Amino acid sequence: MNTTQLKIKSADEMMALGGKIADAFPQGGLIFLHGDLGTGKTTLVRGLLRHLGFKGTVKSPTYALVEPYHIASRDIYHFDLYRLADPEELEYMGGRDYLSSDALCLIEWPEKAQGFLPTENLNLFIQHDDTCRDIRIESTIPFDTNQ
Repeated sequence: MNTTQLKIKSADEMMALGGKIADAFPQGGLIFLHGDLGTGKTTLVRGLLRHLGFKGTVKSPTYALVEPYHIASRDIYHFDLYRLADPEELEYMGGRDYLSSDALCLIEWPEKAQGFLPTENLNLFIQHDDTCRDIRIESTIPFDTNQ
């Protein structure tokens, strides 16, 4: 497992990190996003999607649980499991179909579905204060934030 620590000082830097993650996953993959409300998880996803050419609105799928995107022949699913009351709800909504595909899946609040998710390729742990975001990245794939 590779571990990297970063300090992110703006939304633009968070979106740029999303672009680097997009480059590291040219095909499918599973990314877990950990952090309290307001830490920038959706901003990071927005940066990833913009980097891949998506022009539309990117919002947190808090109520829908998943937002699908089809960009340049790729399927990308953005999950927000904050409102999941029971991990089995992911199964009822067809989560296994999304996760077993060749899609790139970005999952906010993965701990809400513990035991129902496959092993992730990248884990981002985001903490924040008034001036910056401290991010710890754990990866099972080669991932260089300096590219």
